[in-house]
Amino acid sequence: MLCSRFLHFELKVETVFSISFTNQIFMIIEMFKSKLHMLTVTEAELYYEGSVTIDEDLLEAGNLLPYEKVQIVNVNNGSRIETYTIPGPRGSKVVCLNGPAARLNAPGDRIIVISYATMTPEEAKEHKPHTVIMGKDNEVKKVIRDSVYRQNYAEEVGLDQF
Repeated sequence: MLCSRFLHFELKVETVFSISFTNQIFMIIEMFKSKLHMLTVTEAELYYEGSVTIDEDLLEAGNLLPYEKVQIVNVNNGSRIETYTIPGPRGSKVVCLNGPAARLNAPGDRIIVISYATMTPEEAKEHKPHTVIMGKDNEVKKVIRDSVYRQNYAEEVGLDQF
């Protein structure tokens, strides 16, 4: 959470918008934006500059942009890393961990790719994250706009072995 007190602050970006604060506390919080849940790693390339390559169709399904910062959580071994996305060939279903991340994510591992966004508390109250549940062959099985406590989808999407 970022919190700052400004006596007077103005921000102008290419005259697209302007924000002005006078004697107010301005707060920005980081929220879960979207995720590709239970992708299957198809490749791992150790000697590469780094990042995660994901089929461009899957990036779009997950509301992720090329070169967007993401967190990757490995369901098999519990590792968590931060990296950025690189678009892979459309329709390939590729999920390739590159560089040092290849040491923590092997082909066949199931991973969760999560993105975050910063927003004001007021924006956060209205925000609904975008979750895409993936099948074992990296096909989209279900899109969820509201996470619900103990929502069980494992058997439905072929994940009942976990």
